[in-house]
Amino acid sequence: MIDHNEITLDWLLDDVLSQGSHTKRQLVSYTKRIPAFNPLSVLELGKDENRFFWKRNDDYLYLVGIGNLIELAAKQVDYQAIYEEWIQLVDKAFVHNPYLVPGTGLVSFGGIAFDDRKETSQLWENFSASQLRVPKFLFVKYKNDYYLTINLIVQDNEHVDLQLQNIQQEEQRLLQDLGEFPQLGTILRRKEIDTAYWKQTIEKAKHSIQNHLAEKIVLARELRLKLSAPGEMSPVVKKLIETQPNSYVFAFEQGNECFLGATPERLVRLEQHKLQSMCLAGTAPRGENDVEDKRVRHELLNDKKNREEHDFVVQMIRRAIEPYCEDIYIPDNPTVYPLKNLQHLHTPVTAILKHEYHIFDIIRQLHPTPALGGTPKEVALAFIRDDESLDRGWYGAPIGWIDHQNNGEFAVAIRSGLIQNDEASLFAGCGIVKDSDVEAEYEETKIKFLPMLHVLGGQR
Repeated sequence: MIDHNEITLDWLLDDVLSQGSHTKRQLVSYTKRIPAFNPLSVLELGKDENRFFWKRNDDYLYLVGIGNLIELAAKQVDYQAIYEEWIQLVDKAFVHNPYLVPGTGLVSFGGIAFDDRKETSQLWENFSASQLRVPKFLFVKYKNDYYLTINLIVQDNEHVDLQLQNIQQEEQRLLQDLGEFPQLGTILRRKEIDTAYWKQTIEKAKHSIQNHLAEKIVLARELRLKLSAPGEMSPVVKKLIETQPNSYVFAFEQGNECFLGATPERLVRLEQHKLQSMCLAGTAPRGENDVEDKRVRHELLNDKKNREEHDFVVQMIRRAIEPYCEDIYIPDNPTVYPLKNLQHLHTPVTAILKHEYHIFDIIRQLHPTPALGGTPKEVALAFIRDDESLDRGWYGAPIGWIDHQNNGEFAVAIRSGLIQNDEASLFAGCGIVKDSDVEAEYEETKIKFLPMLHVLGGQR
């Protein structure tokens, strides 16, 4: 009997090739357990190729993808088509993964545009409306265990030995432990984009809400930065991990551009049909000391506007998942979710996904939540599409991963920025309701810029 934990990559490739000519251009995915490594060192050492990074908000899971072996990309968002294309890829692949660990094996990582009906601007021209990437190497830290998935295209016997030799050399190089990382620069200049127009749009949104055309509309704006040096991916990610410990940290590199951030908001996690989501809406700053922090927390829990804004999200998520799930549990009252610069009202959601559905069914229903779009969804989206000057691109949209076992997790890409060499765009939004105060909403977005401003050198 073969011990599947002992199968080597060369043995697996021999087995694939022995199956005949139909295996030409065969995608092979091979996973093994490896000694402990530093995910950030791997990320930095892989800088010659496109990379991605993911850290779960509880620190249980790290994903570091190096290289771009296969990319599934489209100019439109069609969630069923995304899933079917992924499943076809999985079905045709030769996958060796003896570990029932979420995020191991054949995995794709990527993002989806906030609204593919909004005309794409030059800012986001290098990012597709939907885009999933299968890396050459996937390094995984899950709790206290470490894994490596090697993905490659096998064409024929002629090149296999050379491929194996190159893979072994690259694996050894990427697993070195770095003592130092590139230094972060500073912010030379800031420019708020279309602030006066944005404030006018708040008044227009309030008018629509007061006339009962919508209940809530979320409006976002952009802060453009000039940096003293190119924004290197690994030191920014390192700083985000250090300063935002309760957040998802994500990064997706596309040539010399990188979209990254530290978001507190999970959209959906799926593990063996066990579904988790969250309602995160209603925002307040952190206090200067414990006494003030406790006071602000109490005010947030009892603030009518914030509780209404939060309840919009709770009810929307319940309605969205009910046709797809069983055993739904949502607590009656929120708690406060603390971050370094902010605190939010938070309600967890758990359920069991029915077997005939998949993670993209849930993403389609949940995105955008009222915390990022508004309510009613289509009315709010139409207002944003027509009146918001910002092309959100991947900001506020789903970003995450799916594996060959149909596990996956997507977060909402807020508290984020798009780095383009020595410039960057940061994004922040706020929920507009009938009684919103324009200047208060403006100040809220300034607070939401802080996590990215801090790591890029603007805040000490």
